[in-house]
Amino acid sequence: MVRSLVDLLTQHAAHHPDRTAYRYLATGDCDGEIQEISYGRLADRSRAIAAHLQERGLTGARAMLLYPPGLEFVCGYLGCLAAGVVAVPGVPPQGRAQNHRALTRMRRLIADADAKVILGSREVITALSGMAEHLPELADITCLATEDMADEAAAAWREPDLTADSVAFLQYTSGSTAAPRGVMVTHGNLLDNERILTDSMGHTPDIIEEYGHEMFVSWLPVYHDMGLIGPVLNTVYLGVTATLFSPLHFLQQPQRWLTAISRYRPHTSGGPNFAYELCLKHAGPALLDGLDLSSWKVAVNGAEPVRAATLRHFTETFAPAGFRSAAHHPCYGLAESTLMVTGSTVHTPPTLLQPSETGPHAGQSDAAAVSCGRPGPHVTLVIADPQRREELPEGEVGEIWVRGASVAKGYWRNALATRETFRATLTGHDGRFLRTGDLGFLRDGELFVTGRLKDLIVIDGRNHYPQDLELTAEMAHPALRPGCTAAFSVDGGAGAADGEQAVVVAEIAPDAAPEAEKIIDVVRSRIGEDHGLSVRDVVLVEPGSIPKTSSGKIQRHATRAAYLDGTLAAVAAPALS
Repeated sequence: MVRSLVDLLTQHAAHHPDRTAYRYLATGDCDGEIQEISYGRLADRSRAIAAHLQERGLTGARAMLLYPPGLEFVCGYLGCLAAGVVAVPGVPPQGRAQNHRALTRMRRLIADADAKVILGSREVITALSGMAEHLPELADITCLATEDMADEAAAAWREPDLTADSVAFLQYTSGSTAAPRGVMVTHGNLLDNERILTDSMGHTPDIIEEYGHEMFVSWLPVYHDMGLIGPVLNTVYLGVTATLFSPLHFLQQPQRWLTAISRYRPHTSGGPNFAYELCLKHAGPALLDGLDLSSWKVAVNGAEPVRAATLRHFTETFAPAGFRSAAHHPCYGLAESTLMVTGSTVHTPPTLLQPSETGPHAGQSDAAAVSCGRPGPHVTLVIADPQRREELPEGEVGEIWVRGASVAKGYWRNALATRETFRATLTGHDGRFLRTGDLGFLRDGELFVTGRLKDLIVIDGRNHYPQDLELTAEMAHPALRPGCTAAFSVDGGAGAADGEQAVVVAEIAPDAAPEAEKIIDVVRSRIGEDHGLSVRDVVLVEPGSIPKTSSGKIQRHATRAAYLDGTLAAVAAPALS
């Protein structure tokens, strides 16, 4: 009986030790340096790391993982699982601009997880040794470079006593509406979610054989659940091959993603909606002439709102390279349910729900709601009224509640939040539900996500979903960057008759700054027409200045705080002559 991914890795190493598990494009380019690791080697390295951890008596303890992108993270993570050590993926501080934010998050995670050891690359461990002034917490923590752990140690590895309920790792939430919390993901949760992923994406034995085991290309950050649970761990679950490269290399040259897909011809690859938009910006004739995307059958799109316009534009642009609309695979998930909850149907274009004829986006097909598909096998998903704790009928918007074996154990050392989020009861249903905090509705069994409960804007007794206002703003003028707008409400002030008032903050293209005043008027007017809403303020800001989570979600609360503090990187309107 398979109890964990450790058992599956052992099986793959025994049956096909020479098969490539992962290849890593060190420069992001297919013709650059390429590092590979086989299943036999991966099993040996993970056991060597595990033996070192066991020898230090760390079984059951928490290990912070601080690695730059690369294969060493995978060895370290699987080494923790093989030792019965609870892995805590984190982001190493890098670069002057990133240091403060990364150090703050690292300090918070070390304290919350009560980490006893830090595992990282030699480069990171060396860098940490010079950070004692900024991170006094390091004085009580052992820091180990896993490259320095000898292969011979693998012989001393002892199989850990793991059960389905044993915690495998802590996945800290990205914190789009609150401080990050450590989600306790068990070995049983992992196996169940890998089963759901496999089913949703059509990773059948026949398909795996047809693709010669080449199943993934991914640039997604491995410290985040989308990049870890999907391409990295589904690879080990299935015994297939994945091609990985750095998120930074993708952001520098988005065409590297498509080039890698064309070169290695995987079945599955994906990212948040913004990734597809970035590719569209770099889709020149030279790129298209050299691409073959016909092998790409599952183009995962998740972690942030999926735009109908993005799906259409991407299909139209890359159809000459063999991309098909049926490959688009919008999905919905969250760390509290390990990762995937719903996914689209393989080989079928996503379901689009056209705007109501009387709604704010009437007649605009690019504003269609995009289905995130159906719940995975043995997953119960209901739309609930969070106050009455009753299931809502089909078509009504409410909070998304989930039950199933992928739902995590709870939040690490936070009994109150665990009870509120993971132990909800619903009239007419047995068992406990996970309250996701997300809003949505069901139509013909498919889930349509409308926003976050905590982000809901209520003005004059009417509900406005920030995603709707953001979409209207972005469609009002082409200078606004897709997926880079934040809408929220602020108090109208003491004595204000209007109470809460709406604010829209949007990133614009640098060359559009001279048109700032005109763009603001257009956005105000369009929101007023489409939503019957008077906007208190429209602020245009520089590209890249709206805060986002590690998975690309807009941090509306952080944007609101910056607006109130007056710290937004606003684009100054031209002075009147």
